[in-house]
Amino acid sequence: MRVGVLTGGGDCPGLNAVIRSVVRKGAQEYGWSFTGLVDGWSGAVHDRTMRLDVAAVRGILPLGGTILGSSRTNPLKSPDGIDRIKETVAAHELDALVVIGGEDTLGVASRLAEEGVPLVGVPKTIDNDVSGTDYTFGFDTAVNIATEAIDRLHTTAESHKRTLVVEVMGRHSGWIALHAGVAGGANAILIPELEFDLDEVCGWVEKRFEINYAPIIVVAEGAVPKAGQMVLKDDARDEFGHVRLSGIADWLAHRIEGVTGKEARTTVLGHVQRGGTPTAYDRWLATRFGLHAVDAVRDGEFGTMVALRGTDIVRVPLADAARGIKRVPTGLYSEFGIFFGT
Repeated sequence: MRVGVLTGGGDCPGLNAVIRSVVRKGAQEYGWSFTGLVDGWSGAVHDRTMRLDVAAVRGILPLGGTILGSSRTNPLKSPDGIDRIKETVAAHELDALVVIGGEDTLGVASRLAEEGVPLVGVPKTIDNDVSGTDYTFGFDTAVNIATEAIDRLHTTAESHKRTLVVEVMGRHSGWIALHAGVAGGANAILIPELEFDLDEVCGWVEKRFEINYAPIIVVAEGAVPKAGQMVLKDDARDEFGHVRLSGIADWLAHRIEGVTGKEARTTVLGHVQRGGTPTAYDRWLATRFGLHAVDAVRDGEFGTMVALRGTDIVRVPLADAARGIKRVPTGLYSEFGIFFGT
């Protein structure tokens, strides 16, 4: 069997671990050959490939990013995008594809599956917002990086008695903000799922200063104030229609300083959250996803996605990944309200 592999969307710690396990199991156990599609759907559309074999994946387990490259190309934006992908699949005599990506990449995969392209999906995103799976690889790495940053910022906040606002990734979901904020001892956590009240946030800040401690506020990039609009870096959009986010931390710090009279500074973690070597857990989960994706291809269960449910890897319809963003439940968020402002 000949199998194509691609990674789409933003890079993510653990992508190389998936590629490695797919190739190692497919080649060593089943004798399959593999072709890498370079730069995600862009390579599939424009027929850019690379050879994947056991030698090519040696040593990549601890590496961040993806040896296949990635892009945010949306082939559905082009009237002949799907046909060109089918031509690439036919030209390389591929019997199946393993598609590794987030909501957008898997959304394209779901459409291709409907068009008869045999494929299996593997969910990835540092935001942990793909529906159908409990966790995605890359999330644990992002949370650990953000938590370490918050830990380090506490000493600066206390030394200078200033408010520090830490902006983390999370376009539509606050999983990173919530996990890192709780683990890092933040005094306020703001997430996209719930509009925040600026006066309440300023009250938390002042309460913290009253007990002679400086506040740390963790805010997801997609968080918005009540009766306000999402704070944007600019109006530019990618091919999936997503705006470029960033700016909420600066907006918030400026207003906190104006209301409280206390100095406020910002730290925007940005892409550092998804760069570098994956954690042990992300390597473990990504490896399991890859192994199970190969088995799904072997079984001919196309149009499915491997997913984590509890401690088990299961197969779910690809449509589950495209049914909507997995958001932080209000009840879960409210569990940690006792720490806000204290």
